[in-house]
Amino acid sequence: MRGGPFRRRLNGSKRAAQPQMARRTRKNVGVIGLGIIGSRVADNLRRQGFHVFVWNRNPRPVPNFVGAPAELAEMCDYIQLFVSDDDALLDVIRQMSPALAPRHIVIAHPTVAPHSMRSAADMVERRGARFIEAPFTGSKSGAEKGELVFYVAGDEVALKEARQILEASAKQVIEFGEIGQATVIKLATNIVTGASVQALAEGLALVNHAGIPAAKFVEALQNNASYSKTLSMKLPKMIEGNFEPHFALKHMLKDMKIASQLGLSHHLELAATTAARDRLLEQEQRGYAEEDFSVIARKYFPEAQWPAVEQDLELFEPPPPIEPAATISSMGEVAAAVQPDVDLAPPPPEPVPQAEPVLEQSAPEQPVAEPFAPAPVETNQPQPTEPAAPQPATAEQPTEPQPEATKSPMDMLAKLLRGDSARSDQS
Repeated sequence: MRGGPFRRRLNGSKRAAQPQMARRTRKNVGVIGLGIIGSRVADNLRRQGFHVFVWNRNPRPVPNFVGAPAELAEMCDYIQLFVSDDDALLDVIRQMSPALAPRHIVIAHPTVAPHSMRSAADMVERRGARFIEAPFTGSKSGAEKGELVFYVAGDEVALKEARQILEASAKQVIEFGEIGQATVIKLATNIVTGASVQALAEGLALVNHAGIPAAKFVEALQNNASYSKTLSMKLPKMIEGNFEPHFALKHMLKDMKIASQLGLSHHLELAATTAARDRLLEQEQRGYAEEDFSVIARKYFPEAQWPAVEQDLELFEPPPPIEPAATISSMGEVAAAVQPDVDLAPPPPEPVPQAEPVLEQSAPEQPVAEPFAPAPVETNQPQPTEPAAPQPATAEQPTEPQPEATKSPMDMLAKLLRGDSARSDQS
């Protein structure tokens, strides 16, 4: 009888302790930064059975989202950092530094300047925690499939402990020596990637402008020694004009800037790096920072594939809209098209002939007051081209139009008056 209750209490205590032992045996993993790569790494860890807690600068509606980096550090033993740049890396470490302890292993994945990576390591190690430098190569599809390649450097014991965390999203983990060396390797590989995609865009532009089908270029490259996985991924996207981000332009530009500065620090002229950086910067200024870095192809296909790009250019002020009449190709035709508008001006002088009927109506009134008769006759003087204008008033004397034209207006008026009186006598 005693044994039964005792065994139940013992079994019950074991069942109560199991969750705590499991939690401590399978240590929690924290992921900071839920971008293209970080969010997919968190998914991979969950599929591998890890308890994952996350934090992002901009809150996300995802499971186990905590309020701050320090809170995440209190809950997790392994902390993976997928932040964007040097400032973000150092800022996050400062925020969680008060919660760091010897049990923590901080794994930094961003591509930053080597001195920034070393500064981050110093801040972590001053708290007694351990630091691993682990930039990676691979894009969105590689992260989804768990096929990233990590370049790692740091304490050997820490690397051994953290390998299971890295392998949840990786197909290979390549170890280096001191902190900073893995970052230099990552920058060097990105130089090759950036220059290759720039060369690919130029080659595609040359083939296109020569009138050769893009399919022939693809076939030729596939059988060329220079063909690579990067080219196989980017070339179809360039041809389609599909620049959905797998590796955002802003991140590749950041890496090219760091590589250029690092080259200068070693007194090296990195011409291909500079060219790739300038093309990336050009497209960033046109508003494509969030698109895939293969968007540099837009430079060579501004109209054929992406006509809307011209609206985004800020180098020149857009021209005013063209009026329909200006579409006529010949200047002579333009003049002809505009001339009818000019010919519309003469109609105002048309009322001049209308004044002559007034003379006809006023002609019978001339005998009433002689002093006013010369005024309407003089109005015909400035228009010698219309000598026949007075004739309607002398319609009763058709036999004498020419002699009257040789006389002065006063003589014509006197004769007109005499003729009227003579005809009245004859009648």
